[in-house]
Amino acid sequence: MWQRLNLYDLRVIGHYLGVLVLLCSAMMAVPFVLALVLGEWEPASRYLFCASIALVAGNLLRFLQIEPSRLNKQQALVVTGLAWIVMALFCAIPLYFSGHYISYLDSLYESVSGLTTTGASIIVDLDHLSNADNMFRFTMHLVGGLGFIVIALSLGMFRGHSSAALYISEAHSEHVVPNVVQTARFIVRVSAAVIACVTLVTIIICLFAGLDPLRAILHGLWISISGYTTGGFTPTSQSILYYHSLPLELFMILVMFLGSISFVLISEIWHGRTLVFFRDIETRTAVLWISMITAVFTIAMCSGSMFTELPALLRRGFFMLVSAFSTTGFQVVTTNQLLTVFSSGAFVILMLIMTMGGDAGSTAGGIKLFRLGIIFKSFVSTVKEVLSPSSARVVVSYNHVGRRILTPEVVREAMTVFVLFIVSYIVGTMVGVAYGNDATMALSESISMTSNVGLIVGIASPGMEFSLEIVYIIQMWVGRLEFITILAMVVKIFVSAWPHGKVAKR
Repeated sequence: MWQRLNLYDLRVIGHYLGVLVLLCSAMMAVPFVLALVLGEWEPASRYLFCASIALVAGNLLRFLQIEPSRLNKQQALVVTGLAWIVMALFCAIPLYFSGHYISYLDSLYESVSGLTTTGASIIVDLDHLSNADNMFRFTMHLVGGLGFIVIALSLGMFRGHSSAALYISEAHSEHVVPNVVQTARFIVRVSAAVIACVTLVTIIICLFAGLDPLRAILHGLWISISGYTTGGFTPTSQSILYYHSLPLELFMILVMFLGSISFVLISEIWHGRTLVFFRDIETRTAVLWISMITAVFTIAMCSGSMFTELPALLRRGFFMLVSAFSTTGFQVVTTNQLLTVFSSGAFVILMLIMTMGGDAGSTAGGIKLFRLGIIFKSFVSTVKEVLSPSSARVVVSYNHVGRRILTPEVVREAMTVFVLFIVSYIVGTMVGVAYGNDATMALSESISMTSNVGLIVGIASPGMEFSLEIVYIIQMWVGRLEFITILAMVVKIFVSAWPHGKVAKR
């Protein structure tokens, strides 16, 4: 039964949104401090002003309900769904006033792209952006990649029984440990440790690549955050190609792979249970999927003029394949080369691998390998049922942190999300084609937005058509939360606006 939101519900939802807006204010403190250290006074004043706005707005919302009761599942879905847009609206303000965006809508697109770790940037003159503004872009990647709710829980901003409902509503279906708060803190601790180690190595590589110490430190930190959260933002317009460093490219391949692994499986490795990792359905699906795609992609790449030599194929081609698979969006070729030098078959393979992404419960986007494995298992189950005697009871199992039985509920959830992703790809493509764009390019752009990849081919650009930009923003939003949260939120709001009181959901 879906009931209308009453005044108390709205106050409770407003309270939790207010807490998350306070988190947004804390995010703005990071570039503010960096601006003070580096003497960037204009960005410092801008972030101080915007942080103050978020601080006031967050407290006003939080005090709508001083002592909120436990959130139910529907309220938690509304809070989480709205939070991603409310946070983006606030994060877009300092970006807009930086002068590097044509309109506020462009800066909103950029903030949504940063928070959802899509990494598809439409900034103007990125190479001359201030260090403070760049820091804020990568702070959005870090917080959005781990999840607002995860960060808030790890900081103790949410207490009580509402934690579990909020955690699940942010597309986190599994716990590393039974306690949700401890799970959130484990995710944050592991991410901080990995990013710290990756940053150290990346700084050394950047120093050897010829960057001065300050730029090496900042670029090393930013690229490490972006790579591990599979975000895709870079501090330069040429992406990873800017550095012309083979060691950096090879190391980023490892980092992108690491970012696409589920935190649940990382926990198993952390505790020494490596066999669980190798037996897991996601790991086995990944091996089969990547092996098949790599073979086809290599054949397709060899037909292109740029990759007739094996070293070039391995360096450029495999990097782009991993970037697309992990939904990071880093590039070691220019957009023009992606469209003209890559063969049409290789380009289609990149689009195909972007649709699936990495593990469920990782920072990667896309449909997820877990769902691909479950759908394959359901096909196996169907074939077994057809071939088995009518009296036989067919049982199909899979390993996912332990042996599990394939149930209709698991298959239904996987198929539902799969279909919703496909529908979103089609809708985005149709809108892109409606504005006169090439169908293949429109499809690639639509997949990139919904799967939160960031490998854009030029349709998404500064000052793009208003309705197309809105569609891309919605695609990034629903893709990050994997549709179910957004659909539930829309239904809840629709029921609340319906004049007949209550609507039963059967």
